[in-house]
Amino acid sequence: MIYPIFQFAYFVNDVEAAAVKWHKLYGAGPFALSPHHRCDKFQFRGSDVQADVSYAFGYLGDVQIQFIQQHDDAPSIYRDMYQPGEEGFHHAGCLVNDFAAARTRLLDMGFVNACELWADDVNAAYFDTRAVNGGFTEIHGDPLHILSTFAGWKRAHENMRPGDSPIMDRAQPFPDGRDPDYL
Repeated sequence: MIYPIFQFAYFVNDVEAAAVKWHKLYGAGPFALSPHHRCDKFQFRGSDVQADVSYAFGYLGDVQIQFIQQHDDAPSIYRDMYQPGEEGFHHAGCLVNDFAAARTRLLDMGFVNACELWADDVNAAYFDTRAVNGGFTEIHGDPLHILSTFAGWKRAHENMRPGDSPIMDRAQPFPDGRDPDYL
């Protein structure tokens, strides 16, 4: 089983400021914002503690870039690596079409499943792979509605023009017609 990396994620102090900086430096974006994201089901190291986090998602070429901002001091996979005020690389994300098999494979390799969640009708899990890559590895299911959303974000990146905002207009629906507030 090979899981190509589709996403690099960074823990930041402000998702919008990070989006603007990456847009200026690399031409990344536009970024879709998901403020104060809540999961339907959530487990962090065996407990139901869910931190207050906001996300920004955008593309840089073929790679999805995610920014994560934690608004509280709750225990989390983010606070496992960074104290308040610190920023940096957090995880590499892999899309998987057999979530159970990918989960079992990483457990069998001896990696700790630090966080598992269900949101937007898809499973995701974060394995502590810091000994290998300096961060976590996320496995993320790949149902069609998620792939469609990611394709819309990538298309928005491909269609960016000089002067466009690095933040996606939340009033503008995704190319598949869904409202960006569904996140």
